[in-house]
Amino acid sequence: MAANVYASATDGGSGGDSAATRSGTGVRTAGATIDCPDVATKLTSVPEQARGEVDKELALLDEQIAKAYQQLSESAQQMQQDPGFAGNAIVNPLKEKRGATLERIAIAIDRVGDRPEGLEALAACTVQDGNQAPAQGEGQDGGAGEQPGQEQGQAGQEQGNGQGQGANGGQAGNGPVAADFADIKSVQPNVNDPRPQGDASRGSFATSCGVNENGLFNSDNIIAAPGVTNGAHHFHDYVGNQSNNAFASDQDLANAETSCDDQGDKSSYYWPVVRLQNGTQEQDAQKPGGGIEGNAGEIVTPKQVTLTFVGNPREKVTAMPRLLRIITGDAKSFVNGPANANASWSCTGFEDRQLKDKYPLCPQGSDVVRTFKFQSCWDGRNIDSANHRTHVAFADAAGNCPSGFRPIPQLVQRIVYDIDAPSLQDGGRTTPLFAVDSFPEQLHKPGTDHGDFINIFDEDLMGEMVDCINGGRKCGAGADGGQDPAPTEEPQEEPTKTPEAPQEEPTKTPEAPQEEPTKTPEAPQEQPTKTPDAPQNGNGGGKPADQGDDGDDGKGGAAKPPADKPDPEPEPGDASTAPGGARPEVKATASADGGNAAEQGGGSKNGDDQDTDGLGDSQAVGQATSAAPAPSAPSRTEPQAVGEGGLADTGAQLWPAAAGAVLVIAGFVVLRRVRRSHM
Repeated sequence: MAANVYASATDGGSGGDSAATRSGTGVRTAGATIDCPDVATKLTSVPEQARGEVDKELALLDEQIAKAYQQLSESAQQMQQDPGFAGNAIVNPLKEKRGATLERIAIAIDRVGDRPEGLEALAACTVQDGNQAPAQGEGQDGGAGEQPGQEQGQAGQEQGNGQGQGANGGQAGNGPVAADFADIKSVQPNVNDPRPQGDASRGSFATSCGVNENGLFNSDNIIAAPGVTNGAHHFHDYVGNQSNNAFASDQDLANAETSCDDQGDKSSYYWPVVRLQNGTQEQDAQKPGGGIEGNAGEIVTPKQVTLTFVGNPREKVTAMPRLLRIITGDAKSFVNGPANANASWSCTGFEDRQLKDKYPLCPQGSDVVRTFKFQSCWDGRNIDSANHRTHVAFADAAGNCPSGFRPIPQLVQRIVYDIDAPSLQDGGRTTPLFAVDSFPEQLHKPGTDHGDFINIFDEDLMGEMVDCINGGRKCGAGADGGQDPAPTEEPQEEPTKTPEAPQEEPTKTPEAPQEEPTKTPEAPQEQPTKTPDAPQNGNGGGKPADQGDDGDDGKGGAAKPPADKPDPEPEPGDASTAPGGARPEVKATASADGGNAAEQGGGSKNGDDQDTDGLGDSQAVGQATSAAPAPSAPSRTEPQAVGEGGLADTGAQLWPAAAGAVLVIAGFVVLRRVRRSHM
């Protein structure tokens, strides 16, 4: 590739420059791309001894397609002059190259096993209209997700013409186009999760590994193209394992650093970067996998990444094997068809509506969300397979794994971006378009989105994950780090503790029941403002504050309430926080009871011998609430003063006692006189 034919639309002139000016060789073909059969999906059985050689040949097939697409994108003028140009100069030579590569694959397999049949039929390719979705393709994983028929955004399909972006749109002229976007508000709710039943594993385990804020990128793919530089032909974001590249061995991955809070998770999580088509020249602008292959624009760092492992709705899960590799989605689904596609795009606040083949247009204040739900069934034997698919599978709509497969924790990746809805009417000039990186011939279609995962959890932590999920708990260093269900569980427990003390109070203050309620609210009202401070001081734990990851230490157990959300915690229990609940919140009156108050305020242990001084965990929140009488001496003496009243009240209460004393003395005097008179 001698020239960067995918240079930015802003290079060398105004945005109105034609594609011919930018490429220097001719205008781009209107919406054309190269469509070749995906050989990798057909190779369901490759002997282990031949796997390395076959992988390299498969990567070469991808390279051949990329070069053919580059030639096609420059050849519109020649094709207009000669209708047979594409076939003679591009498609037929590509077929010959592919045929030779397929023969080498067959020979490599034949050396150690049975020669595959029918590979030669996969050599031929065609030129396809890039503005039309492909026909239904073949694939093994038909359960990878339905295509819920989003047809929004058809208006403006021809945007980009005259906008300096070429007919395929985008900064590099190979997508996206306006038809690739849909208003999320026009989509009907379409998420239907199976209802847990029977022996379901209802828990979840979250790990927090950052948002790739350290900028670890490359265009390799160690799963699909090990040992091949630029095997992905697009850039990936990496979180977790910091040594993932095409040449990393299993031992390299095991010895690597990790960006995960829990150092027991060295797993590799990666996905194509998202870019704004705004003319920015990134670090890869002149590199393979980047601008040279049509992946241009500003790389967007995610606002938030949550990595959650969930259970199976019908049965318990089993541990993932170490070094298990999973690819979800299909990076070539635009030409392959949707059989293996598993993209899901949405917006915060609208995640009950998922788009499979469109990018979302989110309303103001709402962020773009891309979600990957990985395969959750494992064949029980293999950590990978020849096509990187057949060793794992999706459960059916009811949650059942295929015969011979067993359920494993399902990885759910949720990636959030602060991206404004692009201005489709002017081709993204006012507010830029956005798109995922892709193979150049895939035209940055949203359906090509995909995610990759390599399990490198240490065995003990994986065991704790399984126990947590099967036990119905929420655990992990990333628990409550952005998932909606998580924050609702722990705060529910705290209000249940607060009624205990108020119910005892009336029995301790019978002498002055009229006076106590007028003062007691003062002390309890101070307590809720102090209670949130406890988890903030104790739950820092070295976790990044912006992740909201204030769960436990990743070693199992119940998740802790997030330190950055203390205020909502009392809300689930209206009795303890609502105005009407101020009456039961008379916890300070318990301090008037000298015995209990001394026990609670004078030591660092509560009734369960738990340390209340540190206030470092979720229990401290409950203790601070239920131990609100503990503000020591002032809290105890103040209610006592209230019970005795003012000076007038004191006199009114003392005169009967004085009169009684006079009568007693008088009686004593009379008795002495009577005794003397009888002597």
